[in-house]
Amino acid sequence: MWVLRQSPKSLRTGRLVSHRHFHLTPRCLNDAVKPYYVTTPIFYPNSVPHIGHLYTVVVGDIFARHAKLVNPERPVYFVNGTDEHGLKIQKAAKDKGLEPLVFCDQLNVFFRDLVEKANANVTTFARTSEAKHYDSVQHLWKKMEEKGRIYKGKHEGWYSISDECFYTSAQVTEVKTDSDTIYIATETGNRVEWSEEENYKFRLSAFTEPLLAHYKAHPDSIYPPQHYMDIVSTLASGPLDDLSVSRPKSRLSWGIPVPGDDDHTIYVWIDALTTYLSASGYPWSTEQALFDNGWPPNLQVIGKDILRFHAIYFPAMLMALDLPLPQQLLSHSHWTVNQRKMSKSIGNVVNPIQAIDEFGVDVVRYYLARVGGRFKDDIDWSQSQVEKHSREIMSTLGNLYSRISSKKIQDRVAPSEVNEDLYEKHKATILAPLLAHLETLKSRYASNMEKLQVADVLDDIMATLQEANVLMTQTAPWSSSTEATVVTSVTVTIIESLRICGILLQPFIPGKAEQLLNGLSIPTNERSLTYAEVGKGPKIPTIQGGIRLFEKLKGSQETPPRKGNK
Repeated sequence: MWVLRQSPKSLRTGRLVSHRHFHLTPRCLNDAVKPYYVTTPIFYPNSVPHIGHLYTVVVGDIFARHAKLVNPERPVYFVNGTDEHGLKIQKAAKDKGLEPLVFCDQLNVFFRDLVEKANANVTTFARTSEAKHYDSVQHLWKKMEEKGRIYKGKHEGWYSISDECFYTSAQVTEVKTDSDTIYIATETGNRVEWSEEENYKFRLSAFTEPLLAHYKAHPDSIYPPQHYMDIVSTLASGPLDDLSVSRPKSRLSWGIPVPGDDDHTIYVWIDALTTYLSASGYPWSTEQALFDNGWPPNLQVIGKDILRFHAIYFPAMLMALDLPLPQQLLSHSHWTVNQRKMSKSIGNVVNPIQAIDEFGVDVVRYYLARVGGRFKDDIDWSQSQVEKHSREIMSTLGNLYSRISSKKIQDRVAPSEVNEDLYEKHKATILAPLLAHLETLKSRYASNMEKLQVADVLDDIMATLQEANVLMTQTAPWSSSTEATVVTSVTVTIIESLRICGILLQPFIPGKAEQLLNGLSIPTNERSLTYAEVGKGPKIPTIQGGIRLFEKLKGSQETPPRKGNK
């Protein structure tokens, strides 16, 4: 049995969660902080990526970068990849006249390119067709079989090829059309067909009560709360049905064979979910190896349509193996277009690469996080809204940098006057509103990130930058009539605002944040969360002129220059 340590703040200390809730015995693990481990779903490469794939990658990357911002010395592992087995892939490859692996190799490139285009610091891009994953899945199967968690039996139910999933009758809806009656999965809307076959089953029913107890003990383990309540309600309503975990090879040949029974192929969800283990080195030889490889995940970012697999099936598998459970699931909503689900048949699929090429990666990341960072409801992708948010960050951040770095203002700054007395003279008057934002911004940032409230983080940062713009307009530091000490104190405070906001924006718009901090000559070792406080920057702040953080959108009008920005 694994002996684990627990601590209350995961992003800072790396809490480990086990369904048996064991605590640290110092002799088994070293005193280092557990590496931060974040995962996204591995994507099904039966088609090219859409904006939802980009959204998931960006959200995962935000938390990966945040962990590094909190503690630059802490290793961060971020796993993404492609789920390449299953009937859907087998069928799609056949339709193209290709072998499944060749088909996957071709589409895999698009998902790797997406990760690179998104400027996401993915440390492991996993593929279920890799040999090391194959070995991990077979090892997991054998272990569960040894523990009596898997048995062979007859299975019947409603099967969806699209979802690679069996559903119970209670999860299926009958739909009458003009010519036929079809059945769909209520949760996903995908078509199902009745199937009867002999296969292997996992004793999921045995884990109903342990799972329920786990979630009741960890009410913050699934976010947003409505998804937590859905899972608790499901578990409280009665025993779970045992889960089909294989398909006859005659139906599904593209997958990992059941150990000792080549007539059966391991069910794609058991295969796919094991990726989170195989990507972190499973099977581990020691408890120390488990710890050093970051297990368990601190955060798993998923779409709401695969919540059941990650909140019930996967933790039940881990319980069956006596392995610690992931700490937290972030189950985000979906992106729609004109309030309709994206669909190739409708023709409303948003191409993420095209969006990045048109608006720039940081603008798209900013939009996805600012608009999609509440996670509770579906969000509609809108070209006009992307343009609106592009203008927002250009005018609020980009123009502020351009104005305060202008030669007309910088020539009026007296570096010799930059001292404590300067703040004392003006902090209770003209600087007070902006300083009020700055002095609590770091703590609000940390609190909101701990609560996974990404949009609220950006709301706070943008409100601070807006206050800096107000200070600029009210004091007019470019004007010869503005007192010299006012010019210096205002300029220094606005540069301090840009420095602190630049540090906090690194997880969201990493490219532009780096450009901003470079323009302020902030050393790379002074860009962590520790330095996001007033007074922790250079004693004599500097700012380089002639830097344009954002380019105007093609076809848009230049933002009108403000007074003094000459």
